[in-house]
Amino acid sequence: MARVPALAVAAVRRVRQSPGALVGQYRARRSHPTVQLVHQPHPWTRALGLVAVVLLGAWLGLLIVGNVRAPVGPMNTTMTLRPSLDGGTKINVSPLGALELRSHVAPVRLDVNVDQLDPVRAQALVDHPERISGLQDEIASDVRHGTADLALRSCVAVVSGATALGLAVYRRPRRALAAGGLALALLTGSGGTAFATWNPNSVLEPKFSGLLSSAPSLVGNARSIVTEFDVYQKELARLVTNVTKLYDVTSTLPAYTPDPSTIRVLHVSDIHLNPASWKIIASLVEQYDINVIVDSGDTMDHGSTAENGFLDPIANLGAPYVWVRGNHDSTATQRYLEGMKNVHVLDGGRAVSVAGLRFAGMGDPQFTPDRSAKPGGARSEELAGARLASALRDQERAGTPVDVAIAHNPDAARQTDGEVPLVLGGHLHHQEMEVMKYGTRLRLEGSTGGSGLRAVEGDHPDPIEASVLYLDRDTRRLQAWDEIRLGGLGLTTAEVSRHLPKENQPGATPSPTPSPSLSSTRSPGSSASPSGSPSPTGR
Repeated sequence: MARVPALAVAAVRRVRQSPGALVGQYRARRSHPTVQLVHQPHPWTRALGLVAVVLLGAWLGLLIVGNVRAPVGPMNTTMTLRPSLDGGTKINVSPLGALELRSHVAPVRLDVNVDQLDPVRAQALVDHPERISGLQDEIASDVRHGTADLALRSCVAVVSGATALGLAVYRRPRRALAAGGLALALLTGSGGTAFATWNPNSVLEPKFSGLLSSAPSLVGNARSIVTEFDVYQKELARLVTNVTKLYDVTSTLPAYTPDPSTIRVLHVSDIHLNPASWKIIASLVEQYDINVIVDSGDTMDHGSTAENGFLDPIANLGAPYVWVRGNHDSTATQRYLEGMKNVHVLDGGRAVSVAGLRFAGMGDPQFTPDRSAKPGGARSEELAGARLASALRDQERAGTPVDVAIAHNPDAARQTDGEVPLVLGGHLHHQEMEVMKYGTRLRLEGSTGGSGLRAVEGDHPDPIEASVLYLDRDTRRLQAWDEIRLGGLGLTTAEVSRHLPKENQPGATPSPTPSPSLSSTRSPGSSASPSGSPSPTGR
């Protein structure tokens, strides 16, 4: 006889049970809810799933209907809210580039796309020039109305998107409403965070980025950059011209506007034998109406006499050239520059007056073209900086105070803290701005040569960097500066960002000029900020 399966035997036994026994078993199971036949997900899993549904639904809602077309002055724009980790505002002026403002810190970013210039409203401004005086208020009103409309539309888009996706996923109205409510709470929290971190002064420090659309076809790939280097440097120089012209237009924002009498200083450094740098510098001199160029060293790469011909274009840059020696520049290079017209070589604390400013500088005490690190190198830099600080004090006592000091290495430049309002340096191949302990502002420039031809050694080319410093002609104090950053070898991107010192921010009280009593309390060899680390070498 075949064996009866266990499941069949259990079924037969259940049939034989009385109805009362079956009812008792049913009640027992109802009273013990821990006995479950279906596995329930963990509460944290359900919560994370709901958050994912809310975020995805909110993003889809914003993507589909979360934008507003609004007129802003003579332009037609499209305003959109987008998820973002950094927040801020991005104004896209296609195809010229974009303007980025650090307007707020929140998980949402405001994108403003300038679609086109309305010919009717633009012609009205031409026909009635008196309306230009009220254009700023008109634009502000248009932006307020556009953002209010965008906020309302975004709320509807976020809640509707999250609710619809919740209903599609869970198929339960209660869960769908919970998703919509959570989306509204998240949007409200993001809006509150943006309001709390709103920075109206962000328009004072815009960041412009642009791309020359025809550059890839005109410049060529990395393989042909060597044979067509002349084409590359001409296109890069033309890019600077285009970007600076566009930046003049964007400077109509309520930011620092240089007075015609403002002294404009172009700060360059660490060219490292890159021939493209001269065309870029010449373009910047023309576009920014530069009064004087300051080169804080490492113009050469090996410092040999064979390289001296590389320096000849300096005579035709269109502005006086103030230069100090870097650790890649030899004394032979220095002598060659001393024989050139319109070039002012500073060393040993020598001071010179150029374009309404008084400069003093110290050449780098080290000569390391092989990028080696010499024992005691940091100490030699500090001693050179102490000599420069002593020369600055001598100039002060003689009644000819120095406005700008120059030293290639930051370790040397830091020794001038309290002795001069502004000191310029380089060597580190990246841009920095710092107010030191005793009030002197230290400005380090990046590599205006994109670290020179050695840029091909790494995986990514170094950017080409320079700065335009705006100094008041009466007080000879820094009022603002523009940081210019171009794509390195073979790249043609560009960024221009404007910055203001804190004392020039609206509502700020000007900081007092460092007094001689502060500087006199320091010994000649002391450092304003504790370095503790050896001098950076190998640059």
